[in-house]
Amino acid sequence: MNIGMLWFDNDPHVELSKKVARAAAYYQNKYGQTPNLCFVHPSMVKETPLKAEGIELRPSRSVLPNHFWLGVNASAT
Repeated sequence: MNIGMLWFDNDPHVELSKKVARAAAYYQNKYGQTPNLCFVHPSMVKETPLKAEGIELRPSRSVLPNHFWLGVNASAT
């Protein structure tokens, strides 16, 4: 993924998969393409496999907690 969209969601009452779904819906509406990859801070990923709403989650220390970096992984399409 070379280009992505950064999304912030710190709602403590919403689970991770719903946060990813919110961000993905916005991404789809704005860019007309469904994201398939999302980088998140490692502290946010507690379950395996690392997928949420059909989107691959990859932990990355370069992403701050409560932030989501979404985009399209060209090698996966």
